[in-house]
Amino acid sequence: MTSKRPKHLNLFVIRLPLPGIVSILHRVSGAGLFFLIPVLLWILDRSLASAEGYNQIHEAFTAPLAKLFVLGVVWAVLHHLFTGLRFLALDLHFGGELEATRLISKLIVAASVGLTFLVGVWIW
Repeated sequence: MTSKRPKHLNLFVIRLPLPGIVSILHRVSGAGLFFLIPVLLWILDRSLASAEGYNQIHEAFTAPLAKLFVLGVVWAVLHHLFTGLRFLALDLHFGGELEATRLISKLIVAASVGLTFLVGVWIW
């Protein structure tokens, strides 16, 4: 009995379904947020230390690149939050069917991107 399954998967050829992509992005956003903790805490500390520090941070975040950084962090938080709620629901045996998983994944992408867009409109 020979199996036709590949022994080595080429991840650049495989077309992942949306729930798989959402799951991978959950891990990526979580890792990114974890590694950004020192930077975000430094920004918070600097802005709360003095009025001068607050003004420096405020001025730095008027730059377009800094606003893109903020949007990236906002997207990571929102995506990680919504996907974490999905995984919590899966642990409680809700939404585990194929169609429900696909729908929830679409909702997660729409909500995280949509809310990030709204924040982008607000800060720009």
